[in-house]
Amino acid sequence: MEGPAAAEELAALSRIADALSLPIDDAQARALLHHLALLERWNRTYNLTAVRDAAAMRVQHLADCLAAVPAMQRWLAERPPGAAPARLVDVGSGGGLPGVPLAVMLPGVQVTCADAAAKKVAFLRQVAGALRLPNLHAVHGRVETLQLPPFDVVTARAFASLADFVRWTTALRAPQGVWMAMKGRRPDDEIAALPAEIEVFHVEPLSVPGLDAERCLVWMRPRRAP
Repeated sequence: MEGPAAAEELAALSRIADALSLPIDDAQARALLHHLALLERWNRTYNLTAVRDAAAMRVQHLADCLAAVPAMQRWLAERPPGAAPARLVDVGSGGGLPGVPLAVMLPGVQVTCADAAAKKVAFLRQVAGALRLPNLHAVHGRVETLQLPPFDVVTARAFASLADFVRWTTALRAPQGVWMAMKGRRPDDEIAALPAEIEVFHVEPLSVPGLDAERCLVWMRPRRAP
């Protein structure tokens, strides 16, 4: 996209980034908007998302995912010096949310998007090629049967209850890894239903620019021995 429409899209994204205090360079901005354009185009045939309006996608999908980036940046900054590149898996990724925005904004992180729908994985592989993201990968399969090297962060957005999310992805988490669930309002009932061996060590409220709804990140890990 070029011309006034492209400039308008870039300006709208810039406003989102400013509201999040999130630096975005020109290449990242264009990659994020290219992802949205592909999502809108493929959605006409493959029904990747129920949100079909481009402006609504920008807020409900892109801004929502970008709101999690500062939290991930803080988590990365706390890793030991000299640690291997972090590995993150986005389960039930669908159209690549939040996996693709995270891969764009965190180029040092190896991001794998996993989904049980072959058409969605085909879309994600198209996105990785079109956006020239060597750190973005897509795998097909049911999350509970995936056999992959372990990940430092296991994330999902509107995927399942916290208990199911943890149960289905335990084999994907590295020994020192964490779960980062993207949720709407604070899910106290789901937190209470977690098995005793899992601890929620942080619930982080998120403010999504342009979205009048509650959002949060629920960070979890196996409970540490006293």
